[in-house]
Amino acid sequence: MSVLSKMTKTVLSTALGLAIAGSSVAMAEVKIRVQSVIPAKADEVHMLNDFAADVAALTNGEVQIEVLPAGAVVGVKETLDAVDKGLIEGGFAWTHYWSGKHPAAMLFGSPVAGAGVGIDNIAFVSWFQYGGGKELYDQLWDEMGMNIKGFMLQPVGPEALGWFKEPINSMDDFRKYRFRTPPGIPGQTYKDIGVASVAMGGGDILPALEKGTIDAAEWCCPKPDSVFGFQKVLKHYYLQGLHQVVVNADMYLNKDVYNKLTDHQKKALEVAANASLSKAMSYRIYENGKALKDLTENHGVQLHDTPADYFPAYMNAAKAALEKNAAENEFFAKVWQSQKDFAAVAVPFWAGAQASNAALGKAFADSVK
Repeated sequence: MSVLSKMTKTVLSTALGLAIAGSSVAMAEVKIRVQSVIPAKADEVHMLNDFAADVAALTNGEVQIEVLPAGAVVGVKETLDAVDKGLIEGGFAWTHYWSGKHPAAMLFGSPVAGAGVGIDNIAFVSWFQYGGGKELYDQLWDEMGMNIKGFMLQPVGPEALGWFKEPINSMDDFRKYRFRTPPGIPGQTYKDIGVASVAMGGGDILPALEKGTIDAAEWCCPKPDSVFGFQKVLKHYYLQGLHQVVVNADMYLNKDVYNKLTDHQKKALEVAANASLSKAMSYRIYENGKALKDLTENHGVQLHDTPADYFPAYMNAAKAALEKNAAENEFFAKVWQSQKDFAAVAVPFWAGAQASNAALGKAFADSVK
């Protein structure tokens, strides 16, 4: 064999060896533990598992996401810090849960009263994907000083006003109740209009109702509310609320873990997340419809319209809270201005179109009654 032939054989063997080694590295399975802040039976976890299945399929099984229930590794309140420090690879919650770390988290997790500018859950996704929201969302983690890459997965809304022992006919009736609310600005806004607001996690609500620690509550929508069992204690239900017209559940990955993924794996996460934004809304509409039908037909739940004086009272207080936070925090002001600029263009069209949809739906709903 000539020297050239030997060299050629050596080069080819080395190249083949490197290719095989590179292939084995690319195909190495990546396991990501994602701890949720809610129990495994919740609808949000069901949808998170669906997202995980999509990621596995898109990566040919290379990226495996294991969903852990609340408290599996760390306490609920420590979830984001645990992801930041790498104690767990990922976490799952609502970004407004972390408003104590930065007030702008609320504008991504639950922009109170539609950010004060009429943004509903579908319009919010439009802002996030095409109006500059995603870029600001990525910046949020740097503003917090957190080593995290976030993925927005599950927009829902509008959330129900909540559950009560007796019918409420006015804000005066509402103010008689100790009322479970979300944390941050949405809950504070209830305090600002004279409601005794008590923030607590989802798993604590039913025990608190049973013990009398609170006597009215909101959580989400008919399906998640029924899973938590509020109908066992309270029978008067109000669908129309402003505190969380938009609310988003998110997954947080430790950024070091994310940076080690291949470009293909990162793209798979992005594609699955975009799919989840749509699938979550589709899933919720049907599941909430089935749950509301079951609650009213089989559990004695009475559905009411929210008192008219609630809407101006809450909206005015929400705008004041937004303005106060914008004046005090530069990044909050930047995000809110982006939402206002988007709304000035998109909401006049979308609200007008939705008026027809709402009238059409209301006509059918009345015929069903």
